[in-house]
Amino acid sequence: MNYSNLFRIALNALTRNKFRAFLTMLGVIIGVASVIAMLAIGQGSKKSIEDSVSGMGANMIMVFPGSMTRGGVSLGNTSAKALTLDDVKAVAAGCPSVQWVSPEVRGSGQAVVGNENKPTTIFGVDRDYLKIKKVDIKSGRLFTESEIKSSAKVCLLGQTVVDKLFGEKADPVGATIRFKNIPFRIIGILTEKGQSQFGQDQDDVIMAPYTTIQKRVLAITHIQGIYASAISEEASPIAVAEMETVLRAQHGLKEGTDSDFDVRSQEELVSTFSSISDVLTILLGAIAGISLLVGGIGIMNIMYVSVTERTREIGLRMSIGGRGTDILLQFLTESILISVVGGILGILLGIGASGLIGQVMNWPVEVMPEAVIIAFLVCTAIGVFFGWYPARKAASLDPIDALRYE
Repeated sequence: MNYSNLFRIALNALTRNKFRAFLTMLGVIIGVASVIAMLAIGQGSKKSIEDSVSGMGANMIMVFPGSMTRGGVSLGNTSAKALTLDDVKAVAAGCPSVQWVSPEVRGSGQAVVGNENKPTTIFGVDRDYLKIKKVDIKSGRLFTESEIKSSAKVCLLGQTVVDKLFGEKADPVGATIRFKNIPFRIIGILTEKGQSQFGQDQDDVIMAPYTTIQKRVLAITHIQGIYASAISEEASPIAVAEMETVLRAQHGLKEGTDSDFDVRSQEELVSTFSSISDVLTILLGAIAGISLLVGGIGIMNIMYVSVTERTREIGLRMSIGGRGTDILLQFLTESILISVVGGILGILLGIGASGLIGQVMNWPVEVMPEAVIIAFLVCTAIGVFFGWYPARKAASLDPIDALRYE
């Protein structure tokens, strides 16, 4: 029996019971669509997290004071050596893989203009901070070196603060706001960045020279953090190692003792969230794959029913010269046809469902070609696997017994 005849006979057998064949396919359709949609959601979430972190500065490295330990016992953050401007200068001078570096201090409070007020955070930073964080100035200018040295009361506003205090579409450059009763002259407005992937409003900020915040707002001489940017994303691990070496030497730490600071990079953050996202994607795919297994069981069940219903037909084919191999291939072709057609419809449904989820729920989705190919191959394999045993049973029937079957 040639393959074209096999295909025609299988198609005729399925079209005799169209609704039953469709219900059998439905398990495969839902299974394939679920796998593609779930993997698209997982991959889209991973890509969204990576893009969000990259938008905050993919090469960014952060240093914060850390608690010291002695004999395996933490002495608490109060025992940590505070970071200083000398640490910033040491990093800038001794780390060739670091491109930009800036101190950071911050304080929370009410920003007030007339009768309007807004609880927000004011950041004291250096000029390079905006390059590190990939923040642009929409209007106005950045504070100058002389304004940093003189602790000038100037600031840059994020768009959320502008909208709340001055109204939408306002450009308050040159106006004055008060923060903790200290007047700040607005010299620039920051470009909007929107919400981060973690729900943080990146535009709800005020930036000012770090010297101003140190002296006039917080009354401190140390800094609360160091922000730096590696020369490239690939150089981030090297920059982290250089910064740790320089800061340990700067703090006079002996070999074998724990560092009294923490160095964190965006690369580590991306790696952590990517790992979590990968696990969730695999979990979602595995859960969706269960429906494919159920679809395969449905194929096996319907093929058993088909073999039972067509026992006399099988006996007749064998009595006129049909071989067991021909009978086997006939029923196996029917099983594969159900699985393949269901797989194709499932792929179309999965891609459509992914797009619908992205539009209606505003959820990040990304259909992976690998997921489509794997889902199709798996559903084909399921057709062969679950169709083999019923087909084998049909091929092993005794022609005489089959003809006598009622």
